[in-house]
Amino acid sequence: MHSIEGFDSKPEGYEAGKTKFIIITGSVISGVGKGVISASIGRLFESAGLKVFPFKFDGYLNINAGSLNPFRHGEVFILEDGSMCDMDLGTYERFLNTNLSKNNYLTAGQLFQYILDKEKNGGYNGRDVQFIPHVTGEIKKLLRERSKGFDVMLVEVGGTVGDIENSYFIEAIRELVIEEGSNNVLVINVTYVIEPTSLNEQKSKAAQLGIKQLMKQGLKPDIIIIRSTNPVTDSIKEKISVYSSTPLRNVFGLHDLKLVYESPLILEAQGFFEVVKERFSIKSEPDMSDWKDFVHKSLNPKHEIKVMIAGECTNVSDGYASIIEALIHAGASNDLNVNYELIDTTRHDCDAVKEKMSGFNGLILPDDFSSHYDAGWTELIRAARESGKPFLGLSYGTQLVINEFARNVCGLKKVKESSVIINESGACKTILKEGSFAQSIYNDSVIIERYRQQYEVDAGLVKSLESNGLVFSGGFNIIELSNHPFFIATQFHPELTSKPLKPNPLFNGFVKACLDNAE
Repeated sequence: MHSIEGFDSKPEGYEAGKTKFIIITGSVISGVGKGVISASIGRLFESAGLKVFPFKFDGYLNINAGSLNPFRHGEVFILEDGSMCDMDLGTYERFLNTNLSKNNYLTAGQLFQYILDKEKNGGYNGRDVQFIPHVTGEIKKLLRERSKGFDVMLVEVGGTVGDIENSYFIEAIRELVIEEGSNNVLVINVTYVIEPTSLNEQKSKAAQLGIKQLMKQGLKPDIIIIRSTNPVTDSIKEKISVYSSTPLRNVFGLHDLKLVYESPLILEAQGFFEVVKERFSIKSEPDMSDWKDFVHKSLNPKHEIKVMIAGECTNVSDGYASIIEALIHAGASNDLNVNYELIDTTRHDCDAVKEKMSGFNGLILPDDFSSHYDAGWTELIRAARESGKPFLGLSYGTQLVINEFARNVCGLKKVKESSVIINESGACKTILKEGSFAQSIYNDSVIIERYRQQYEVDAGLVKSLESNGLVFSGGFNIIELSNHPFFIATQFHPELTSKPLKPNPLFNGFVKACLDNAE
């Protein structure tokens, strides 16, 4: 049954069973780790030779996730097509070693905008548009349309079970289970077991109530993944198994790990893939050998470097998630551990920050949400330039480099502020200057990287900047300093294209330079 009150949620030519759906919900707390778990499951399926389509629904009424404040929600992740999304999309890309598009993400705002536009254009034939069947029907239709051509579709439901803003999405999933059949849809709940320090033992009551809330909404979890600070005990697994009527072999634990990339290996070791394999009649087995090699290198480094990340979002660990992950990728590739520290330059005076930098092997200046930059950033750039410390400036960091260089090297006390060119964000091509340092790092003359915005450079400055040693190695998109071990600034975001098994060349070159500085 796909038609309710005349609304058909089945796309033309759709065949149930062609794609298996795995629904990932969360309970007890937000930020429980659904994104990492969804990506880990995708990694297992991909390594078994299956085509996976990851998808996330966010209950926010925002239409453009680019407007979300990173101080509250972490970084905004930019896809190749320019879509600005929740940072979980970055996790999907890294674990699945792929590039996604706007089709992999949906907010409530986007959904309702589509429905209201369709209604205004007569798309519902004068019917009174309701949550059932129209909103839930559009959700089911969208999932079926986007799953076409894939073996498995992972659907992460943002937020927590019981949130008003995702209740109609949960209802749509309940209907999907009935219509597709239980052999084609698998529901996972990621719950959390608390461990109060005053008791020094794990307590499952909150997890039980969270799962009960999901069951009240008509969804019974087929698999439960228990997040916890420490490895979950067998007795806790048994309690949750009994309470939720979920077989004990379908209850898995995933405690806090030193490295999130261990997650798919932990799940595989507990027999997770075997349970799903039986449910969906999958014949192949995952080959995680390359992933295991990456994890081993990450956890067993031969060297260590210290990197300062100077910005404003330092009180939110997710504010620079992609930069931190890119450092981990490059570190594993070079058998080293990157010990990073987030420094808020707005809370320190210039001299204190410069003195602190002496204990680091390199500096990264990230782009930030606000346009507030004080003298602290400029002095850090100057210190890195003069001391020979490896430096990597991202996005607006390019403009700060130009301003610092123009004032302190070229002697231009009045530098015209750069203006923003509002281009469409996303992947753009840059041609690198022949013989430049950037070209040697990329080992290519043409690169494709992702932008959020681009800035103009005052044409009157260029000649003076170049004559004093600043090199425009990719037009205004990437600049470098001659006679320096590693001093590069980009208008694009190289961290967004870094993958565990394929580190971004700039980050790879940066950590190598930091290692040289350490030695």
